[in-house]
Amino acid sequence: MRVSRILGGCVPLAASLLLVAAAGAANGHANYRAVCPAAILGSARCHAQVVTDARANPHSTISPTGYGPGQFQTAYSLPSAIAGAGQTIAVVDAYDDPNAESDLALYSSTYGLPACTTANGCFSKVNQTGGARYPRVDQGWALEISLDVQIAHASCPNCKILLVEAKTNSFSNLLAAEDYATAHASVVSDSWGGSEFSTETSSSFDGHFNRPGIPITVSSGDSGYGVEYPAASQYVTAVGGTTLNLNPDSTRVSETAWSGAGSGCSAYEPKPSWQTDAGCAKRAVSDVSADADPNTGASVYDSYGYQGQKGWFQVGGTSLAAPLVASVYALAGNGSSTTYGSYPYAQSSSLYDVTSGSNGSCGRGYLCTAGPGYDGPTGLGTPNGTDGF
Repeated sequence: MRVSRILGGCVPLAASLLLVAAAGAANGHANYRAVCPAAILGSARCHAQVVTDARANPHSTISPTGYGPGQFQTAYSLPSAIAGAGQTIAVVDAYDDPNAESDLALYSSTYGLPACTTANGCFSKVNQTGGARYPRVDQGWALEISLDVQIAHASCPNCKILLVEAKTNSFSNLLAAEDYATAHASVVSDSWGGSEFSTETSSSFDGHFNRPGIPITVSSGDSGYGVEYPAASQYVTAVGGTTLNLNPDSTRVSETAWSGAGSGCSAYEPKPSWQTDAGCAKRAVSDVSADADPNTGASVYDSYGYQGQKGWFQVGGTSLAAPLVASVYALAGNGSSTTYGSYPYAQSSSLYDVTSGSNGSCGRGYLCTAGPGYDGPTGLGTPNGTDGF
């Protein structure tokens, strides 16, 4: 049985034990599948992976089944109860989730987190230009939005949440949303990506991420070894994925590279000065990592309905890892002094080094196999408090 540390309020013992038992029961071996379909050229897919039943249908329940705020806060030694005030985490996604705020309210009340609403100034939702005419709804992206918003609040309950919804999942619309997010937030989380392309380093693409002083976290992908954009951008923190196993008190038992985490050597992006690995002449992915395996995934509440199911889902993918790391940047409160993804490289001893696990086969072993120090699937490691950020 796993023990949840409930933050920001008192939960009756019986209810707390039900949450803990449910989380413990569902974190065994699970089937899962991608929430969003593969993206066409010039577009991105979301990187959420949802646990399914034996017939490969999304599995929803009436109570949480995955990790909750207490697990993530304890496992990564986060000062969530005392830090984050004055910080805004922007979540950039495509399409609209009409229930994002109400689902966040239920998530918060379930776990005893502080309310995060439009009325109290904690939550805001805009379209890609900052307006209130929202795009059309997409079931898959709505579940992705639920994941991103709820995990950002779970890890940094004192932070404000800004949800920026792009009109479509095209890069042109997502990058317009990125511009609004970076102009109005302390930290930005992007849980999406697509194939690399030869013009990605131009100002038309990389220029939208060239925002020193605004940490931007990007999920590395869920297809195993291989590089996606914009995780490959030299201007972002590329976030890989792990399998996070916990003790009954929510401390870490073990953490290994998740087999689905994206990694590798960019075909186009120049190598940042702070990366010194010898096996990749260009930009190496990832920089850091966090829990992403759906088997150890997060509880997410979604009432809009994904594939005909509503309620609590267990969701992973590097879509989970990106907002987790964005929240740690916000808790550190150091964003204005950071330059792109360089800061963890100077503080790597402050991270949990993940030294086992693989995401495939490659000619340069460290780019697909975890080991001591830097490696592709897990980067420099996972958060151990905020000193690394």
